[in-house]
Amino acid sequence: MTQPSHRSLAQRLQGLNLYLVGMMGTGKSAVAQPLADALGYRLVDADHTLETAAGRSIAEIFAADGEASFRALETAVLDQIASWHSLVVATGGGVVTRPENWGHLRQGVVVWLDAPTELLLQRLMGDATPRPLLDHPDPAARLTKLLSERQPLYAQADLRICQQGEPPEQVAQQVLEALPSILKQKAEAPAEGSVLLRNAEGAITQSLN
Repeated sequence: MTQPSHRSLAQRLQGLNLYLVGMMGTGKSAVAQPLADALGYRLVDADHTLETAAGRSIAEIFAADGEASFRALETAVLDQIASWHSLVVATGGGVVTRPENWGHLRQGVVVWLDAPTELLLQRLMGDATPRPLLDHPDPAARLTKLLSERQPLYAQADLRICQQGEPPEQVAQQVLEALPSILKQKAEAPAEGSVLLRNAEGAITQSLN
């Protein structure tokens, strides 16, 4: 049920999906749950949806068919998800790498969950989930390379949430507090490439990344 403090925000969203993007290890799935609960939205984990549709794990898809086939499946799943409404969608870390995916993401509000490389590596090394893109002799170097390639793409999001290891509920609250400004900016058609930033102290600034 939508919490009273966020009912008006849910009404302002008018069913727009929220897409959480960001590198693996940023906690997209963990943050998506309290965010969905607060808005009375449904939660969709895009990677889990893909695995269910394919009948195989992501690691198995990568091993058998390669990354290109996985990305094609990811786009097909996102196409289906975009036809629904009132969702908080935890996306895969590489969803931003295909331009066609942005056509779907832009139908909603795109939120970039960002975190320092050290925090990401710590989380990923402590997670038993197979990460095909980190199956590398030097995972830290591989993660750094992926981040450098993807950060300009993540920066196309409507909102960037900078975190330093806060609990998912606290990060979700940062998103909720920032959304009214995002909705106003979208209504006023902000300049191409602009992104609003909310730091760990809660201050909102604008960057031209």
